[in-house]
Amino acid sequence: MSSREQYYKLIKRPIVTEKAMALTAENQYTFEVDINANKIELTKAFELIYPDRKVVKIQTVKMYPQEKRVGRRSGHTSVGKKAIFTIQGEPIEVFTGA
Repeated sequence: MSSREQYYKLIKRPIVTEKAMALTAENQYTFEVDINANKIELTKAFELIYPDRKVVKIQTVKMYPQEKRVGRRSGHTSVGKKAIFTIQGEPIEVFTGA
């Protein structure tokens, strides 16, 4: 596997919540990322996936499991990690709806 393919696997999916959509006005975009990825790898991956945009700042947050219940059954969500990218350049079309 080439290093280019590894970078594509680091950023899993965008997180679309009310709070994440409010951050897009400030050029901040939230993505679920690989739990073992560091900020340097995430910067390279983001700039590879979205060319013509420069990452100014990254904030990473580990998402701990939360207990969930459905009827009598109980369980928990999985462990994850999310990153909030502050960028310079054009807005990302997926988030603006253009």
